[in-house]
Amino acid sequence: MNDTRKFVISSPPHLKSRDTVSNAMRDVFIALMPVTLVSIYFFRYYAALTIAVCLITAVLTELLFKKLMHKKPQINDWSALLTGLFVALLFQATTPWYKAALATFIAVGIAKELAGGLGWNRFNPALFGRIALIMLAPVYAYVNQWFQPLTIHLGSLDTITQATPLAMLRAGLAMPSVSELFFAFPAGALAEVSPFALILGAAYLFYKGHIGWRIPVSILATMIVLTLITGENPIYHLVTGGIIIGAFFMATDWVTSPMTDKGKIIYGVAIGALIVIFRVGFMITEGVAFAILIMNAFVPMIERATSRPQFGKAKAVAVPMAEKK
Repeated sequence: MNDTRKFVISSPPHLKSRDTVSNAMRDVFIALMPVTLVSIYFFRYYAALTIAVCLITAVLTELLFKKLMHKKPQINDWSALLTGLFVALLFQATTPWYKAALATFIAVGIAKELAGGLGWNRFNPALFGRIALIMLAPVYAYVNQWFQPLTIHLGSLDTITQATPLAMLRAGLAMPSVSELFFAFPAGALAEVSPFALILGAAYLFYKGHIGWRIPVSILATMIVLTLITGENPIYHLVTGGIIIGAFFMATDWVTSPMTDKGKIIYGVAIGALIVIFRVGFMITEGVAFAILIMNAFVPMIERATSRPQFGKAKAVAVPMAEKK
């Protein structure tokens, strides 16, 4: 019997999913809304201004670089807006708006677009922009006087005058209660005001299937063990600084983190260890950001070391020149 049916054969993998890049980016943006709203509640117009400046700068920067590189703008994929929001949350509310704008320009323009665009960046763009300003601090201090007349004053803000919880922890000062630090404490960067709000957002990302447990759990577990060994209080370390946003939102970035299960655990453990080294050993500020960026650079090596062997693929063997003749 002759079968006259025709079949269309395509290359694998044969996977079907309703998930898109824009949907995933939008979900992360939604997940950041709880901590964003808490920061605006505490810091009012200052937080709103910083967030608005970073969002607008992110969109304009992407449009500019797409134009210069003769590429089609893709603002509707939410990647620029998400990067802008991340950058804003990494700064304190009273950060000059032009400083936040510069960090956003570096994040979107240099770390993302010049690296090849969405999906090609080696380093987390928001963290890259934040650390770039720290590395450029001498230059910024010199040119800052030019921009000071552009500073916008929105009234007094008593909550920002106190030391950040991490600074208090390093100085050995009396700390607020753990519950206060966990639920809402108005000091530090916008993302540090409420670890609880960040965890709510992370729970949403787990529910949507955008992040897994291996990287954040590896980071937090490593930090707990190492801080206990060094005689530090691990609970205070977990609820101060950028640990929660780093573990659940930054380190789990799909582009700059490993794909293999073993690789994710190795990656997370290394980040956790570096954070403790920076915090306890060297008292370095922005230890979470530095740790994640350092490990971003090692992701290709981790991927190669933990990838499964490809069956049927012959290993390349060098052939002597004499045999080639």
